[in-house]
Amino acid sequence: MKPSYDPNWQEKYPASIVTAEEAVKRIRPGQRIFIGTGCAEPLQLVGALTKRATELPDTEIVHLLTFGDAPYAHKEMAQYFRTNSFFIAENVRDIIQEGLGDYTPIHLSDLPRLFDSGELPLDVALIQVTPPDDKGMCSLGVSVDVVKSAAENASLVVAQVNPNMPRTHGDSTLHVYDMDLLVPVEDPLIEVPAMELTDDTRQIAENIASLIEDGSTIEVGIGRIPQALLGFLKDKQDLGIHTEMISDRIVDLVESGAVNGTHKTTDRGKIVTSFCLGTKRLYDYIHDNPTFAFHRTEYVNDPYVIRQQHKMVAVNVALEIDLTGQVCADSLGSKFFSGVGGQVDFNRGAAKARGGKAIIAIPSTAKDGELSRIVTRLSPGAGVVTTRAGVHYVATEYGVAYLHGKSIQERALALISVAHPKFRAQLLREAIEAKYLSASMADIEGKIQVGPKEMRTTYVTNDGTQINFRPIHPTDEPRMRDLFYKLSQQTVYYRFMSFTKIIPRKQIQDFVYIDHRNDVTVVGTLTEAYGDDVVAVGSYYLDPKTNLAEVAFVVSDKWQNRGVGTFLLQFLIRAARRNGIRGFTAEVLTENKPMQAVFNKSNCRLKTDFSGNVISYRMEFE
Repeated sequence: MKPSYDPNWQEKYPASIVTAEEAVKRIRPGQRIFIGTGCAEPLQLVGALTKRATELPDTEIVHLLTFGDAPYAHKEMAQYFRTNSFFIAENVRDIIQEGLGDYTPIHLSDLPRLFDSGELPLDVALIQVTPPDDKGMCSLGVSVDVVKSAAENASLVVAQVNPNMPRTHGDSTLHVYDMDLLVPVEDPLIEVPAMELTDDTRQIAENIASLIEDGSTIEVGIGRIPQALLGFLKDKQDLGIHTEMISDRIVDLVESGAVNGTHKTTDRGKIVTSFCLGTKRLYDYIHDNPTFAFHRTEYVNDPYVIRQQHKMVAVNVALEIDLTGQVCADSLGSKFFSGVGGQVDFNRGAAKARGGKAIIAIPSTAKDGELSRIVTRLSPGAGVVTTRAGVHYVATEYGVAYLHGKSIQERALALISVAHPKFRAQLLREAIEAKYLSASMADIEGKIQVGPKEMRTTYVTNDGTQINFRPIHPTDEPRMRDLFYKLSQQTVYYRFMSFTKIIPRKQIQDFVYIDHRNDVTVVGTLTEAYGDDVVAVGSYYLDPKTNLAEVAFVVSDKWQNRGVGTFLLQFLIRAARRNGIRGFTAEVLTENKPMQAVFNKSNCRLKTDFSGNVISYRMEFE
């Protein structure tokens, strides 16, 4: 890493330079000590502090999250040090779950105000910085987050000065005279290798990637799934980054050309973050790299700042979610596991942004598939981080549920449909018992299926509009109803061969709750920020005796005569052939010339039979 500091800095500031052991002697019993975040944890200072444990009773240690050793959080140290974490990492989880340490739940955007206001006064801040440059400015490097606020508010600031710390751009500097004691070290930084990905993790990430449009600005929170998402965005264009944390995978995404920040509303062209968790590869990449701007948490996590980004997408994780949409993200029942973090900050900001999307990612199961993470009721003691009123998208490996503005019944069905298949019947029964669903819904038990992802494609009309085609989803029932009541009377007559003015719910459910092999329904949708708008639907129903399937479809009036029907028929033909079906049958009114034209150019072996004003088609595949 190229030096970017004054090589003679120790000669310039000799009065401030001490050893780690000398520095911690300035700490007194009963004080509150802040320890720097993540990979910037000042390990030598922490080690020296812990060695003085017997001399420092009633000392409180506070931090956001740390990834290095936490010897102060061992059980035998509890009589001297009280750990208070704002986000629980693995190194302090045991002592907190045993009741020997504290967890303070708080939105990250609010945390610096605790220091600034004096509500949580800091006596000491132990941090890590680069050596000063020729102007005396030191960089906080990989962790600006709440560290800068802590350093500005602590009575005593002790800095571990490390030339291996990368110098980062943005609001990341402190003057050497803003620190009281300087402890020279030359240690490698803590490294956090990229997490291994499972097939389920990749599938969830792929599902989320399908929601992200070109030109979006994205936030990816802490966790395996958000970081996996970055690998599925390399084919996107003009992405921006505004996120509390980055990892090694950001390097690959930037180098793919997908990220340039040209459409960002603020900080255009900059990758904005507050800290990073990674390896030396990432540290070398961000060193003196003006593309990356490290800012304070109070800026990065400010919902007002976040909401200014056009097409802001926030991706955060959950541990459990109930059928009404309540999201638990910081505890396993009554056992505190992680933290509130920035989930609510970014969820609110993205939800308010123009064209924004707030996404909660969650694996469908836990404990090797033994437990469903989608539950009828949250576990006793589980805390709600994102409320049912604030949740928007929920993504599992089985699909994406959109909940915002939806009724309890719609939410329950949406979440059951993206739960693990082996838990869907149980969840349906429990939802009926809880009165989330009506008793009549018992008839669909065993029918809540999600179509294969291979059954997805797109069609671009002659005016450039992209229509997405996918298998029908259990949550499409209201969309199907909306489509029917938007159809003109002529279109209704052509499709149903009668001037019916209502469509029974049972008939809509017959479209929706299908097995996706013998019965197939495909919808054409336009993507809106609030979910999908269905503009076309096509179905076939297999007669196992003949291995022929009856086919029918309808296109909303606005989208007729644009090739949508022809495309939809060919799509259904490909699906039927993959399923080993021999051909289609259909009935068409003699006056329905457009539909006849679609069937006549189907490239199938056609046989027709006339009966009154109805033409019966038999279309055998080539």
